Order: sequence, then C-alpha cells, then structure tokens
Amino acid sequence: MKLAGLFSWNEHTRAVLSDIRKFIGPGLLVTVGFIDPGNWAANVAAGSLHGYCLLWMVTLSTVMLILLQHNSAHLGIVTGECISEAATRHLPVWISRPILGSACVAACATATAELLGGAIALNMLFHIPLKIGTLLVLGLILWLLFGTAYRKLERFIIGFVSLIGLSFIYELWLVPTDWQAAARGWVTPAIPPGSLPIIMSVLGAVVMPHNLFLHSEIIQSRQWNREDEAVIKYQLKFEFLDTLISMGVGWAINSAMILMAAATFYYNHISVTELSQAEQMLRPLLGSTAAIVFALALLMAGLASSITAGMAGGSIFAGIYGEPFNSSDPHTKRGILLTLVTGAAAIFLIEDTFKGLIYSQVLLSIQLPWTIFLQVWLTSSKKVMGKHANTPFGSLLLWGIALIVTVLNVMLLLDFLR
Repeated sequence: MKLAGLFSWNEHTRAVLSDIRKFIGPGLLVTVGFIDPGNWAANVAAGSLHGYCLLWMVTLSTVMLILLQHNSAHLGIVTGECISEAATRHLPVWISRPILGSACVAACATATAELLGGAIALNMLFHIPLKIGTLLVLGLILWLLFGTAYRKLERFIIGFVSLIGLSFIYELWLVPTDWQAAARGWVTPAIPPGSLPIIMSVLGAVVMPHNLFLHSEIIQSRQWNREDEAVIKYQLKFEFLDTLISMGVGWAINSAMILMAAATFYYNHISVTELSQAEQMLRPLLGSTAAIVFALALLMAGLASSITAGMAGGSIFAGIYGEPFNSSDPHTKRGILLTLVTGAAAIFLIEDTFKGLIYSQVLLSIQLPWTIFLQVWLTSSKKVMGKHANTPFGSLLLWGIALIVTVLNVMLLLDFLR
C-alpha cells in the first residue's frame, strides 16, 4: 500500500510539474517590459545617486505589476479575447477607437525606447553609429516576428531573460554588496532629497500599457476549453503562478541593477544618469569584461523588449478589427510594422537620444491611465466576464492601484512640463 501511495504521489507530482512547464512562458514575455532599457536607465541612476535606499520602489512596483498583469491575463483566459478585442466588442466605437488608437501610439513610443536601447548596446560593443544600429535591430526584429513561430519567439525571449539574469549575477559577484543595507532598502520606504523624479519614473512607468494588452493576448497561446469551468479555474491557477514567478524574476533583475550601481558607483561617488556612461565607468572600476557583459545584457534586453513591443502593437491594431494576433494576418502585420517602423523613425527625427527616451516615457504617462481604467472596467463587468468578474474587494484593490499609478504618471508628466 505504501508503495502504491508513493507511486500515485509521484505520478501526481510529475503531472503537476508537467503542467507548470507547459504554462510558464507568457509571464516572462511580459517581464521583458519590466527590464527594458528605460528601466535600466532609471535603476542605474537610482543606485548611483542614492545607493540602496530606493530598492523599496522595485518591491512596490512589482506587487502592483503582479496584480494588474494577472488581471489582464484573467480577461484573456475567461473571454478568449485580448483587451483590444474586448473593448471593440463591448464599447461604442466613439469610446473604444480613441483609447485603442492612443494605445497604438504608446506602443510606438515604447518601440522607440526599446530599439534605441539595442542600438546603444551595439554602439558600446562595436562602435556602430546609433542610427545604423537602429536599422540593424529593426531588421532583425522584423525578421524574427514575421519568420518565427510564436513558441520559438517565446523560447528566444526566455533565453534572453535567463542570460540577462546571469549577467547581473556575474556583475554582483564582482562587487562588494552591503546585503544588510539592501535588505533594509527592499522593505523600508525612503525618499532621499532629490530622489522624487527617479521614484516617479520607476513606479509610474513600470506598468506599461503595451504589456497589459500583450498579456491578455499571449496567455491564449495555451489552448484550453473555455466551456469547461474546471479547465478555466485550472488555467487561472497556473497563470497566476506563471505571473508570480515571472514578475519575481523581473524584481530580482531590477534589484540587481540597483545593487550593482550602488556598490560600484555610489560608494565611489560617481553619479550616472545614462547607460553609455555606466558602461564607460565600469571599465576602470571592474575591468573590460564587466563592461562587455553589461553591454551584452543591454543588447539582449533591447532585442527582447523590441519583439514584445511589436507583438503588442500588432495585437492592439488587430483587436480594433475584432481579430486576434496572427503574424500572417494583414491587420496584425500592419500593426507590427506601424509600431516598429514608427518607433525607429522617431530615433532618426530626434537628435538628442536622451530626450527621445524622456519623450517616449511622457507619451506612456499620458496613455497608461486610459488603458488601466479600460482593463479594470472590462474585468469588473459581469457582462464581459460573467461569474469571473472581479470581486468587490478585487475591484476596490485594482481601482486603488489604477489611481496610484495614474497619480504617479500625472506627477511625472507635470515634472517634465515644469
């Protein structure tokens, strides 16, 4: 009997582990937006200017991100539609079109930052001019999106995220980290003098509109029977595990950026506000290998986040026509091209790349509240979600997060306009 019970337990464990492997993936694609070049710049600035004091903002932003991204995936699982499709189906055209149109613009702004991050990395590694680097990154991303199946893209990005994580483990291994100060920083909110713009930029921009659209789309890559209530509940359980693990990976990588910058730059009294400056400063402090690893990790982040920005743009554009993402469908293709080509063109039109990153974040700040309020309204509606609509407590929590993120983005916008 004991052997039979052990055999049964092992079979059950193997089945659960198989399901976990099957469902893990969509969340990691979303995590790429959490570790994109824009976040790199903010994290390096946070660590170099304020040491370990601002680690708490990574913790808080990750908690908010888990709840919002899970809610977005919840919509995709229950309805079989992404946010864009659901908005087109359930809202009047005069409401849905302006919101979804602005989301397309936000996806283009995101693509600008992601492509620019890849181009900056190529400049660091091979001294390729930024505009030529932008075209190289753009060509590679379009080739991958139009010539590669979704599952292969997912594996590519999981590999990129893994290598980025290993890169920062290597960087941390080289520097003397004060882990006691880091532990306090993760859980103790502090606002050092002059740190508010950095706090607002990280907390307010970590939730990105294109990622909310993307998660509701790509979660449907896991096929299931939506007519079976037990299957839906099973899907929701594993999706939350996927989101939790993936956002945890994002938390660890973002934390590692701040830890590295704090241990390397802050304690050497070096202020760093640009990524290229960080790479240059690492060479005399940690050696050329550390600088190359930093640039390679940035290149992988730029490539991976450019892919997901293009996918999100294609999903939003196709959803306007009531269609799901399909890279061989004309509407999806137009959305991908519109997002990435417009994002690349913006780099050619803006001479100051640092200002280009700022302008892209401002556009995200303006659009993000519309996407969050749209999502929470859809997932709180019984007409859309049926019995899977948000509970009263869940709705209250999500509306509260939506309000916090909105206020932070408005503050960020006002700070820019001053």
